[in-house]
Amino acid sequence: MNSLIIPCPSCNAKNRIPATKQHLSPKCGKCGTLLNVKIHAVPIELTDSEFQSFVSGAQHPVMVDFYSPTCGPCKAIAPVVTSLAKEYLGKVIIAKLDTSNNPGTAMQYEIRGVPSLLFFKNGQVVDQIVGAPPEQQLRQKLDSF
Repeated sequence: MNSLIIPCPSCNAKNRIPATKQHLSPKCGKCGTLLNVKIHAVPIELTDSEFQSFVSGAQHPVMVDFYSPTCGPCKAIAPVVTSLAKEYLGKVIIAKLDTSNNPGTAMQYEIRGVPSLLFFKNGQVVDQIVGAPPEQQLRQKLDSF
């Protein structure tokens, strides 16, 4: 599991925040000050074992980028996905799933080509985009949530 190290703006204590909890408005463990996670936000890296419980338990809509590390279009869209994770923090959860290492979830959702972006609301798939869409199209989709 990846985590973020975020310094507290008040007491400068370093706080380790699991990436899967970055959207929950974390506070400093030492002084209780609300931490500015937005500038440090990253897409949440999911695995087969945690995917279903994470998506079904999410309090916000979730966009999952199904990708492969050897895929050219996946590499091209990765910076956009990371940027959107920062921008939409607290509104939409941005996650990623490596289909090479986690084929079970990809098979469950019938992912046949990457990148594929699935949009979940209340644990259910509400939309899907196959291929690397333009950034503006992704923003429009996320804004519609």
